[in-house]
Amino acid sequence: MSKTYYLTTAIAYTSGKPHIGNTYEAILADSIVRFKRQQGYDVRFQTGTDEHGQKIELKAAEAGITPKEFVDNVSGVIKEIWDLMNTSYDKFIRTTDPDHEKQVQKIFKKLYDQGDIYKGHYEGMYCTPCESFFTESQLVDGKCPDCGREVTPAKEEAYFFRMSKYADRLIEHINTHPEFIQPESRKNEMMNNFLLPGLQDLCVSRTSFKWGIPVDFDPKHVVYVWIDALSNYITGLGYDVDGNNDPLYDKYWPADLHLIGKDILRFHTIYWPIMLMALDVPLPKQIFGHPWLLQGDGKMSKSKGNVIYADDLANLFGVDAVRYFVLHEMPFENDGTITWELMVERMNSDLANTLGNLVNRTISMSNKYFDGVVSNKGVDEEVDDDFKKVILDTPVKAAEKMDKLRVADAITEIFTLFKRCNKYIDETMPWALAKEEDKQDRLATVLYNLIEGITIGASLLEPFMPETSKKILAQINAQ
Repeated sequence: MSKTYYLTTAIAYTSGKPHIGNTYEAILADSIVRFKRQQGYDVRFQTGTDEHGQKIELKAAEAGITPKEFVDNVSGVIKEIWDLMNTSYDKFIRTTDPDHEKQVQKIFKKLYDQGDIYKGHYEGMYCTPCESFFTESQLVDGKCPDCGREVTPAKEEAYFFRMSKYADRLIEHINTHPEFIQPESRKNEMMNNFLLPGLQDLCVSRTSFKWGIPVDFDPKHVVYVWIDALSNYITGLGYDVDGNNDPLYDKYWPADLHLIGKDILRFHTIYWPIMLMALDVPLPKQIFGHPWLLQGDGKMSKSKGNVIYADDLANLFGVDAVRYFVLHEMPFENDGTITWELMVERMNSDLANTLGNLVNRTISMSNKYFDGVVSNKGVDEEVDDDFKKVILDTPVKAAEKMDKLRVADAITEIFTLFKRCNKYIDETMPWALAKEEDKQDRLATVLYNLIEGITIGASLLEPFMPETSKKILAQINAQ
């Protein structure tokens, strides 16, 4: 039986069309699961949309439509972009799906019945765009610490989750599972800023808006985002509070990887594991907070007007070029940058010169000299040894990098292989061999070696540039 691998992305918030920074996460996740499938894993890949909240209620009212119509439109746009970018998800969950809503109500009730959720009042400074309450001391210059916008004083009846009850268990889990939060720097941030100073109880219901899943035993409350959105990772597998789980849940949970942006790390590494502990559900194996893709000189935001969209890029450069760019440009821990200029530069240097040129030269030589049918004549020379070593080492090196989620580094290894192929052409000079009668078998061997190298490289490229990989393999008849 093949080993299973369950990966989730964060679910995209349906307040508007996702920019390339949001889309990056879906592409990153897709490259990881495609690589796992190549390795023979039985993969489950889930993504989707987060569709409740005050912000959506307000936006729908502005647009003169119902919240459901609003999220149907936006969720549709998000799904179209994920599909355009060739992401091979198995499930696209929506938090308005009836089976998800029903389980969220059951989860809330269970936690209430066992005393982990209690009723109280919330008072503090409220930021509507972030849908978050803050104490005075958490504000930065009197404004929201997350987005920098104005906050307003608010008080309302609310249900709270006793976070502190499980804090020690979570600290112990993090300390005994060093791989749980990655990269390492993110783990230290969570421990030092939130866990060790002591956890506050978490507000898990709201009464100031209606667009949410109702608390079924107290209908003036709606379930607040944390319990609603985070539980998608298990409800999407058919988790059931009463134990009547779908076989998918038994097969794929716990998740191997929650892939999320570093800005929502607190919710995934503190609130979510504590929720799972309270439900007596095993914790995910790893949560990886990836960096942001920045536009030129700062974080993309609609208000700044510096937003780049994936579909605009894809229309101009092609889907695989966009995938290559965002995957290759993103460092492991630091933020990456995207600009139109950088994109054009990469297209020319890596995709046109290194890869395109290599494939075209090799195919045209094998067509010209051998009518496209090249066989290994076994006429080896010393120069072949190093070439073959690089080619054969690359799959191992790429797999090592992917195991550590160092996707950009894995792509670099593959392009090192393509560069080595180009160098091999310069070393062996097939056009010179072609002119000498007695060198025909050597020429065949050289071209055979090149085609082998390209075949291995193109196969390794599939998780990152699926269409390009397919085209190259078809061109060299390696199907």
